[in-house]
Amino acid sequence: MATAGRPPGGLPAPPAAPPPGTDTAGSPLGRFLARAAAFTALLTAAGALLGLVRDQTLAHLFGAGSETDAFLVAWTLPEVASTLLIEDAMALVLVPAFSLALSRRAAQRPGRAGRDPVRDLLTGTLPWLLAALALIAGLLAAAAPLLVRLLAPGLADPQLAVDCTRLTAVSVLTFGVAGYFSAALRAHRSFVPPAAIYAAYNVGIIGTVLLLHHLAGVRAAAAGVAVGGALMVLVQLPAFLRRLPVRARPAAPADLLGGKPAEGRAALLSFGLLAPVVLFALSRQSQVLVERFLGSTLPSGAISHLNYAQKVAQMPMILSLMICTVTFPVVARALADGEADRARRRVERDLTLAALVVLLGAAYVVAYAPQIIEILFQRGAFQAEDTAATASVMRVYALGLLGHSLVGALVRPFFSAARPTWYPAAAMALGLLITVVAGALAAPHWGIHGIAAGNAAGITVTALILLHGLGSRVVGIRARRAAGQLLRLLLAAAAATAAGWYAAPLIDHSLLTAAAGGLLVPVAFTLAALVVRAPEVPQLLTAVKRKIRDDR
Repeated sequence: MATAGRPPGGLPAPPAAPPPGTDTAGSPLGRFLARAAAFTALLTAAGALLGLVRDQTLAHLFGAGSETDAFLVAWTLPEVASTLLIEDAMALVLVPAFSLALSRRAAQRPGRAGRDPVRDLLTGTLPWLLAALALIAGLLAAAAPLLVRLLAPGLADPQLAVDCTRLTAVSVLTFGVAGYFSAALRAHRSFVPPAAIYAAYNVGIIGTVLLLHHLAGVRAAAAGVAVGGALMVLVQLPAFLRRLPVRARPAAPADLLGGKPAEGRAALLSFGLLAPVVLFALSRQSQVLVERFLGSTLPSGAISHLNYAQKVAQMPMILSLMICTVTFPVVARALADGEADRARRRVERDLTLAALVVLLGAAYVVAYAPQIIEILFQRGAFQAEDTAATASVMRVYALGLLGHSLVGALVRPFFSAARPTWYPAAAMALGLLITVVAGALAAPHWGIHGIAAGNAAGITVTALILLHGLGSRVVGIRARRAAGQLLRLLLAAAAATAAGWYAAPLIDHSLLTAAAGGLLVPVAFTLAALVVRAPEVPQLLTAVKRKIRDDR
C-alpha cells in the first residue's frame, strides 16, 4: 500500500512544477531524480541479470546451432517491437506528448471547468493503438513464412523459424501496451513500474522454457516471449490505473492526431511527429535485421554467436541509458515550459554520465571477453569453440558501444520538443547504409567479425552526426566542449582496457580473473580519468567520500 505523499512505485512525490534551475544535485527535483535513477538502476540490473540467465538457459539447452538460429530469427519480431514500441518510438512520441499535456493542465486556471488534456490524450490514443496493434500482430503471424524467407534466406530449418515467429508475433500487441504504459508513467515521473518490465519479461521466458522445453524444444522459448510480454503489461497495470484513470469522454482523434485542435490549441500528437520517430526507430533496429540476413549466409551458429556477443556487450549501454530514461521527461517538460537553459544543462550532464558508464563497461568487456563468455555460457551444448567465437566478436561489438549509447542519449532531446524533425532519421539512415555496405563487403572475408565491425562503424557515424546537429537545432549544447569531454573519457577507457588486457593472462582461472578485472579496470579508469582531467569523475569521487563520511 502506498503511503501518503508517495506515488505508486514507492518513490517520494516529485515537485509538480519546479522553477528554472531546480534540477541541480541538491534541489528537491535533483534528489528525486537521483533516487529515481537508483531505483531504475536496481531494476534495470535485475532485468539485465535475468536476461543473462535467459541466454544462459537457451545456450545450455540448445547450444549455438541451427535450432537456436531458427529461434533468433523469430526473435527479430520482439526485438523490433521492443525498439519501436518501448525503447524508442513509443517513448520518444508519448513522453513529450504527455509532458505537454501535463504542462497544459498545470497552466489551466484553478477551478475553471474544462477538458483534462491528459485524459483527452489517453482516451483519444489508447483504443486506436490497441486495435492497430492487434491487427498488425495477426497479419505478422499469417505472413510468418514470407518473413522468414526475407529475414534469413539461408536458414537451415525455416519451418521451425516459422513456428516460432507465429508465437512471437503476439509481442507486437503486448509490447505496444507495455510501451504506452511506460511512457505515460514516466511522463508522470513514476519510474519504478516501467523499470520492472524486463525483469518480468525474462522471468516469463525462463519459466516457460524450463517448463516446456522437453515437449516443445526451442518453440518453448518463443512461447515464453508471449508470456513475458503479457507480464510486462501486468506489472505496470496497477500503477497505470491509479495514475491515469479513464473517466473523461474520449477526445476526437482530430484533436490529437493533427486535425483541427480543440479550442484552437496545438495538437498534442500529429502524423508529422510520428513519421520521423518511427523511421528513426526502424532504421536503428534494422541493424539487427542486416546482421541476421548476412549471418544466415555463414555457417550454422553464426547468428547465435552474434546474438550472444551483442547481448552481453550491450549491458554497459543499457545501464548508461537508464540515466537518460529517468531525465527524459524532465527535458521534455523543460522544453514544454520554455526553459531551454535548464534543458541544455540537463542534456550536457546526461551525455557525460552516459559516456562515462558505457566506456567503463566497454573497457572491461574488451579486456575480459573470453573469461566473461566462458563463465556465462560455456556449459551443456555451448562448447569451447563457441566461447572463442563469441568472445572475439564481442570485442568488435564493444567498439561501437559509445556510439550506441550516444545515439540513445542524443535522440531524446531531438524529439523532446514535440515538433517534427527529420534530422535523427536522416542521420540513422546514413548510419544504416554504412552498416549494410561495410557488413556486406566484410562478411565474406572476416565472417561475423566483419558484420560486427559494420555495425560499430554505422552507429558511430550516426552518433557524430547527431552530436553535431543537436546544438544548432534543438538544445544549445556546446558541441565542441562535449566532444572534448568525450575524448578525455575515451583516453581513460583506453588506459583501463590496456591494463586489463595485460593483467588478464596472469591468473589462470576465469572466475578469479574476471573478479580481479572487476577491481582493476575501474581503478585504472579512475586514475587515468584524473590524469587527463575527464569530466564528472572528480565530482563522483567527492560524492562517494561525502556519502561514506555521512554514513559513519
